[in-house]
Amino acid sequence: MTEAEKKKELVSIFFEKGILLNPDVIDTIPNNLDFEMIIEVLSSLRQEDLAVINNELMKAIENKNADFNWDDLARSRVDYEKNRDDKVYNSFVSYIKNSAQVSPPPPKEIANTSQESQSLENSEKLPAAVEEAQKPGISVVSSYQQDSKKRDIQDFVAFFNHRYKALEKLLRNRHEMRGLLSTSRVKMKKDKENVSVIGMVFEKHLTKNGNIMLTVEDPSGTIKVLVNKNKPELYEKASSIVEDEVIGIVGVGAGNIIFSTNIVWPEIPLNRPVKKASDEVYAVFVSDFHVGSDHFLEEEFNKFIDWISAKTGNEEQRRIASKVKYLFIVGDLVDGCGIYPGQEDELVIRDIYKQYEVSAEYLRRIPSNIQIVICPGNHDAMRIAEPQPELYKDFASAVWELPNVTMVSNPAVVNIHSSPGFPGFDVLLYHGYSFDYYVENVEHLRNNGGYKRADLIMKFLLRRRHLAPTHKSTLYIPDAESDPLVISTIPDFFVTGHIHYSIAASYHNVTTICCSCWQEKTPFQEKVGHEPQPARVPIVNLNTRKVKILKFGK
Repeated sequence: MTEAEKKKELVSIFFEKGILLNPDVIDTIPNNLDFEMIIEVLSSLRQEDLAVINNELMKAIENKNADFNWDDLARSRVDYEKNRDDKVYNSFVSYIKNSAQVSPPPPKEIANTSQESQSLENSEKLPAAVEEAQKPGISVVSSYQQDSKKRDIQDFVAFFNHRYKALEKLLRNRHEMRGLLSTSRVKMKKDKENVSVIGMVFEKHLTKNGNIMLTVEDPSGTIKVLVNKNKPELYEKASSIVEDEVIGIVGVGAGNIIFSTNIVWPEIPLNRPVKKASDEVYAVFVSDFHVGSDHFLEEEFNKFIDWISAKTGNEEQRRIASKVKYLFIVGDLVDGCGIYPGQEDELVIRDIYKQYEVSAEYLRRIPSNIQIVICPGNHDAMRIAEPQPELYKDFASAVWELPNVTMVSNPAVVNIHSSPGFPGFDVLLYHGYSFDYYVENVEHLRNNGGYKRADLIMKFLLRRRHLAPTHKSTLYIPDAESDPLVISTIPDFFVTGHIHYSIAASYHNVTTICCSCWQEKTPFQEKVGHEPQPARVPIVNLNTRKVKILKFGK
């Protein structure tokens, strides 16, 4: 087939999909174009995704590295041509050009046995780009930096294998797991004897007698685990088990079943020391500003800005404000656009760029000696799948320009206030999107306060050493090299947001803090029964580790 015939065939294929090619595209189609790849991309598109292909869109189809929402691209093109808005479309064009210039990274070699035996706490390497961006008193321990790319089924397989291996290493160190066997070895035994296995929960259900039956899986196969209702303490533990978490099972086994006598989680070690700074310095934690919403609490937020600037409050409150050195913002800086149906009717700022610009104006009023760390949330202008990268520079450029701001991913680990002879504090930031799933699906959490007891949700996740252990609990990126949602670094502080209710507690010397919000109750929250507690600000004295919650609202 000649090149002219190939181009003619390509035009026909586009036309059958209900897509027209601009003449300028036909004239510039190169002779060495990968027709099979383009046809593969077209087959995955819905007919309504694109109507007319111009040069920029053709480059996007050719570009295997680019990863974006075609529907958003097509809408932005319409806005551009009708002179309504050119920012979004120009951002797409810039992204397409930049992606085309970046070749995919070479595959990484699999770590050898000696590398795998290193502790998880020391296994993460900080990208050079992150190291260069360090601010005084701030060190980014881990922040997701991988570029977007196409994923396939094998990525999911590798993702869950990495999770299993990471958590298996932690469980192997537990003294309860002596005599550890693979599930296949247990199934080979003919006589009953004490056994222990480590497995990922494949299935959980109640038997007709009211016992809990688990199916757990390891690299060698699967096996059934029975938890008898006549063992109340063990049964209560098993009732909170969720699918896809990695657990240790101790019991009596032979053949295809283990009768459980104990359940072991990866856990946070009990004997960790409580680190304290030598000087009186404060860290402040906030989240869920929702700038742009017509329910944004501007008056209360201005009171907070005035306090942290030491302009208001009594003498003691101003003294504390003058000693604040760190401010953490744990997601949802803005209310976003198109987050849920009808949201446009609840926005006073409908331009996402303007929402971030207004946010930057507020943050600019905070004293420049206070270091601000920001991670994204589900309302920010980016993908919702976790780990979420740093806030996009094109949308949030006004915030990026602030000299005292450090951007990190969601989740991320940041070390603060280290000094010679003192390791500093590791702060695990996670916006908390998975919380909704566990409040709804784990009876123990639902019946003991639900959204008002974020400390119990955080304890639940710390015990499992994972931020979203169940496949259905959050949207996620199946990274083939690691599971970034594994809690590999044991934090001193575990800080979240999302549920708009502030609470602080401690679990095994990890201070758990859920931040409040700066948005009053919305119609959606009222409909589903949420009771937000806005305008509360947890502050921590790093010298004593005591937490206070300041109230800036009613």
